[in-house]
Amino acid sequence: MESNKLAPILLFAYNRPEHTRNLLQSLDKNLESKESLLYVFLDGPKNTEDKTLVTEVKKVVTEHEGFKQITIIERNENWGLAKNIIEGVTEVISKFKRVIVLEDDLIVAPYFLKFMNDALELYREEERVGHIQAYDFTQNKNLPTSFLIKWTGSWGWGTWERAWKLFNPNGKELLANLKSNNSSKQFDFNGTYPFTKMLERQIKGENDSWAIRWNATLFTNNILSLNAGRSLVDNRGFDGSGTHCGSQDIYKATLLKEPLVLEKIEPIEENREARKAFERYYKKTNGFIPKVKRRLQRIFKGDFSK
Repeated sequence: MESNKLAPILLFAYNRPEHTRNLLQSLDKNLESKESLLYVFLDGPKNTEDKTLVTEVKKVVTEHEGFKQITIIERNENWGLAKNIIEGVTEVISKFKRVIVLEDDLIVAPYFLKFMNDALELYREEERVGHIQAYDFTQNKNLPTSFLIKWTGSWGWGTWERAWKLFNPNGKELLANLKSNNSSKQFDFNGTYPFTKMLERQIKGENDSWAIRWNATLFTNNILSLNAGRSLVDNRGFDGSGTHCGSQDIYKATLLKEPLVLEKIEPIEENREARKAFERYYKKTNGFIPKVKRRLQRIFKGDFSK
């Protein structure tokens, strides 16, 4: 793809220098990285200890080579992930019309940037598609290499200005919309995952998730996401180092080491088998018994994180 069509990469980082270094090194293995613009949004420290780590993260980024240009945007105080992402995406997408978004605890496959840029170009004028997601939760090899689903993931994603303009940060309005349309059960994958409850907790101030509001925004607008059917992203944040992540291995992905076959899907409609696969996945991983088993396994390993 021509360099002027490559989407800028937005990296949201905080206090994990090693994670940041690992992500940058994985991006280096993507041929497109050398012609890509990288914007690093570095959140401000909460305390003295974090200040040292944030400084280390900045050093890692500053010393890194391999991108066409690196721009570091430092927050002068701790914004938190939600505000940082919302403001950062809004700022950059207004200029470039499309973005690829990563957080510092991810690792990407060698063809991640190719998939993301090809998908952003392929669906650029398709109003019914508003999001690209490169992590495959289900790990279901019976699904196609890409599929459309009425759901958004936040681990290695991209979007266009036309879709981001719809983003509604008002959780109360989004919840009211879900309830007025009696669509909460569908939003929750037939009750197998509590996305509605996550939105309710955001409204109460019990979490500050931008992702649940983005998910609900597109869902209530009946806009689909293109999901990679094979993982091009792995989340390494479940090692206890993150603000929002405990220690879990149920999300560990095997990265695809070859290009992912991408053809435009027609007609533009949700893949019903993919929705069923997500329901089975959430039922298997989010039920009471699986949660208890994982908790006991972590305790036996000496991991007492939640």
